[in-house]
Amino acid sequence: MTVQVGGRAIQLPPWQALAAPVFIVMMLAMMILPLPALLLDLFFTFNIAVAVVVLLVSAYTVKPLEFAVFPSVLLVTTLLRLSLNVASTRAVLLHGHTGTDAAGQVIESFAHFLIGGNFAVGIIVFVILTVINLIVVAKGAGRIA
Repeated sequence: MTVQVGGRAIQLPPWQALAAPVFIVMMLAMMILPLPALLLDLFFTFNIAVAVVVLLVSAYTVKPLEFAVFPSVLLVTTLLRLSLNVASTRAVLLHGHTGTDAAGQVIESFAHFLIGGNFAVGIIVFVILTVINLIVVAKGAGRIA
């Protein structure tokens, strides 16, 4: 497989040509198969690291064509986040009765950071995030229509 990078043609090894389809199949498997908490922690950590890298690359890019692959990266990371949301929701619903770390240490740590052990604060934050999401979806639907 040949890829154009910066006006040059680069020949990829055969295994790199299969990277994208394998990655997509892995994301679909994450949505279908239950994942252990340790694997969820690894995927969430990877997701946060990729988000920081994309943020830094887009912030330090001078010309838009230097990061021309941004829409594809955005699509793939969105699919990764969607599959992580499905997998973590399944873990919480299936194993939440066993303790607060049922879906992994990353989710538990973020929950303690966000609500600080106070459920009233958690409910208020949840309502605020829900309203913000509904407004964003409504504005997006208005632009599309």
